[in-house]
Amino acid sequence: MAPVVRKRPLGCADCDNGTAPPFPFAMAFQPIINLRDQTVYAYEALVRGPEGQSAASVLAQVTPENVYAFDQSCRVRAIETAVALGLIGTGAALSINFMPNAVYRPETCIRTSLAAAAAQALPLERLIFEVTEGEQVADSAHLRGILAEYRRNRLRSALDDFGAGYAGLTLLAAFQPDIIKIDMELVRDIEARPVARKIVAAVVELCRELGIEVIAEGIETRAELGVLTGMGLNLFQGYLFARPGFQALPKPVF
Repeated sequence: MAPVVRKRPLGCADCDNGTAPPFPFAMAFQPIINLRDQTVYAYEALVRGPEGQSAASVLAQVTPENVYAFDQSCRVRAIETAVALGLIGTGAALSINFMPNAVYRPETCIRTSLAAAAAQALPLERLIFEVTEGEQVADSAHLRGILAEYRRNRLRSALDDFGAGYAGLTLLAAFQPDIIKIDMELVRDIEARPVARKIVAAVVELCRELGIEVIAEGIETRAELGVLTGMGLNLFQGYLFARPGFQALPKPVF
């Protein structure tokens, strides 16, 4: 989806009225596993149509006029659905994608997420907010401010699709998230791609020095997994372990 930049006045009424879904949608969840402990580290919330239609069919309905309400309602829907499905009892975190260009003032726009978590008795430490490197952010200082506000509220942040987006290391240098997720195009068939192996190994070592956790996403084969575990990784996401479950928290196969 093309990035949406929308300027908003301070004290925008959408802070109070922007959480109603602008159109019907539902959630699917895919586990991120800790292979070493054989536990679910987190469930990523993925938007779907009301009957399980693709994310693309939902995102095609997002416009500059409804992007704020969509972003806010996604957060609330993800929290409410995951808790109703038993997330708290699993011990796993909940990872939610967000649109930085839909956040006009971080300390104000985070209120609905905090309120939803409180209403569902979900500890804030178990919330992760993912921003994709593929979404072009017009103002990097604005994104840093969002992540700083999240951290101040004990929320973790993740940089998704690392290595496949607009800024790469430049974006990582601008701010250090708690987690990065290495893009699936870098790990695909990595056992047969020596250059990709060197790149991923360098990223893993860099993140280790910076104190950033690394998740390898899109894992589909045991060969890919073998190379990545050899680099010391233990957090993974992909069809090898579990596909997304529509309105369900799938149990992974370790």
